[in-house]
Amino acid sequence: MPIPIINSIASWVLKQRIHQIELFLKYPNEVQEELLMNLIRRAENTVIGAQYDFSSITSYTTFSERVPVSSYEDLQPLIERTRQGEQNVFWDAPIKWFAKSSGTTNAKSKFIPVSNDALEDCHYKGSKDLLCLYLNNNEASEMFLGKSLRLGGSSQIYEDKDTFFGDLSAILIENMPIWAEFSSTPSNKISLMSEWETKLTAIINETKNENVTSFAGVPSWLLVLMNRLLEETGKGNLLEIWPNLEVYFHGGVSFEPYREQYKKLLPKSDFKYYEIYNASEGFFAIQDLNDSSDLLLMLDYGIFYEFIPMDTFGTPNQKVIRLAEVELFKNYAVVITTNSGLWRYLIGDTVRFTSLNPYRIRVSGRTKHHINVFGEELMVENTDQAIAKACQLTQTEVVDYTVAPIFMDGKEKGAHEWMIEFKQNPTDIAQFQKILDDTLQSLNSDYEAKRYNNMTLNPLVINIARPHLFYDWLKERNKLGGQHKIPRLSNQREYLEQLKGLQ
Repeated sequence: MPIPIINSIASWVLKQRIHQIELFLKYPNEVQEELLMNLIRRAENTVIGAQYDFSSITSYTTFSERVPVSSYEDLQPLIERTRQGEQNVFWDAPIKWFAKSSGTTNAKSKFIPVSNDALEDCHYKGSKDLLCLYLNNNEASEMFLGKSLRLGGSSQIYEDKDTFFGDLSAILIENMPIWAEFSSTPSNKISLMSEWETKLTAIINETKNENVTSFAGVPSWLLVLMNRLLEETGKGNLLEIWPNLEVYFHGGVSFEPYREQYKKLLPKSDFKYYEIYNASEGFFAIQDLNDSSDLLLMLDYGIFYEFIPMDTFGTPNQKVIRLAEVELFKNYAVVITTNSGLWRYLIGDTVRFTSLNPYRIRVSGRTKHHINVFGEELMVENTDQAIAKACQLTQTEVVDYTVAPIFMDGKEKGAHEWMIEFKQNPTDIAQFQKILDDTLQSLNSDYEAKRYNNMTLNPLVINIARPHLFYDWLKERNKLGGQHKIPRLSNQREYLEQLKGLQ
């Protein structure tokens, strides 16, 4: 089919959707309030609806006073009842699908409910909006003439008591619209393979001769695939294999530590990178502009948003606010109420707003993945940016890293200890260490204050990891592929000590 016809069809789809997007851009808070009331009305006759008397809730104020903010552990008994076959527990439509996630701080599996409403009105709607917004910004795109290479999780779907669970990506593939399957590679059969090494080989064999124009996946794992592909084909970069590549849709982890490596793999000045923010619980935000790091918060996907300022998070003074009350550049923990029956659910991510009209965000970290042992409030966003700058200035590349505190011992001051696996070791580790430390101080005033004259914190310590250390840690725990990763920051030394034991 010629490009003009394909893009005309896509443009028609875009125009049907753009009016709805403009509606929540113009009336964001009204759209969110109406959405919340619709969710409450849907669940009036469920178990949780009866527990909190949803039928009498007519305002956000009553909802927030009556329904508590919940963690997965709080909701787990209700979720387990649905997994055992009981319905109408927390959502009025049958829930058969559960996205299995071990998380990164808890080895115990989580089973996140995924309703048909969420599949259609959130996850797939988000995927279509991503393509629409990309095409709206790039009208001459030829992306639709080729296929999108997708790299999802490595778990198949499992059945238990007439309910089904697996990685979110596997659930999405299992329920994928036929048009999406035709435009994607590899095949569903290969995408759902569970053994990572075998899957890599199968993906390479099936995709290397396709006309791949875009690809999607977690940056760290996709990098493993792309480097393996170049090794096996003997090519110098990805454009020698797929000359029509034009865009990479990425999410799951910060792109900053990997940006320079991708530029080498894709030496094309106008190549596009588009970020998304999604999780098992929902599809939340999309980069809506070329060459931007800000993500447009999508407000009509059946998700109602609330936020907890991180300076009160977990304290007796914890405060939960609506979207209308957020401020620029403050870190917030995200609380969601969804069309899968998650009520005031704390997803564990932190964001900060870079724009209030429209509402645009950047993901800044995780509520459990920061270091605040000494009052330094170090966020993943800080360390990702500092690593990227240190790599750029020292011509170095990083595969992965994690950071833990060195606790004060008697008269000895505290410090931060890093384990960094380099793709290419810096010629001067002391120079890399100084740039990293100086950059962190420039990005984070609390860290700077604690480092001032080594008053509270001594200079950071770097351990150079052996090759494949992080990969071997994940492999040992059966966590290869998908969105599995070692937490970048932790207030404890558990992960660092485990990695040291594998050195």
